[in-house]
Amino acid sequence: MKYKQIKTKKIYEEIADALVESIRTGELLPGEKLDSVQALSENFQVSRSAVREALSALKAMGLIEMKQGEGTYVKQFDPEQLTISLSSAFLMKQHDVTQLLEVRAIIETGAVKKAALQRTDDDLHQLRDALEQMKRAEVNEEMGEEADLTFHLALAKASKNDLLKALMNQVSALLVETMRETRKAVLFSRKASIRQLYKEHEQIYKAVEERQPEEAERAMFTHLENVEKLLSDARQEPAGQSGTQ
Repeated sequence: MKYKQIKTKKIYEEIADALVESIRTGELLPGEKLDSVQALSENFQVSRSAVREALSALKAMGLIEMKQGEGTYVKQFDPEQLTISLSSAFLMKQHDVTQLLEVRAIIETGAVKKAALQRTDDDLHQLRDALEQMKRAEVNEEMGEEADLTFHLALAKASKNDLLKALMNQVSALLVETMRETRKAVLFSRKASIRQLYKEHEQIYKAVEERQPEEAERAMFTHLENVEKLLSDARQEPAGQSGTQ
């Protein structure tokens, strides 16, 4: 039987492992400054070059940050660093759009329930402003898109969950594409549908204003279902037909 050869860890890897364990156990806290390279070298009884290699490895892992002229710190968790590559939004196919709508339903029905419980007067003010923009957007497609997005992002902000807000900001590019397609379909078909979209947002707002999480969730779900139906209807119409209605 052949056994896998055991590789001896390099010194810098052992130093890195020790520091990672200190961070994991809370011995080193987020925002805390690490000892100098010289002090770490003396503590671990290793060369300074080995310490520098270990710190470089931890930096690459995103566990520490080196501030010029200040020193090395354990990184704070920053939800704004949550990144999703969305630069290829324009390549989305029908299947992708369907999945996006499912993601929106999962995220936004949860977000609106939290918003109904956590919202402030300032949050309501931002939501009302977005609603007013939507009301004036029947003949201004771009204004409608912007107001729609502003409303949904304001709801995420009102949830008081920084991760949720960051995630919503990350998917905003895809949301814009979905909203643009929806509004384009609506504008070329039935003006009444634009008014329907406004009413749906208004119902969501009222539930949040009155701190009714379950009603807010139902209103959001109804709205997203309608958005999906509008998209589906628009895709099934023969080219050029919608403009004649």
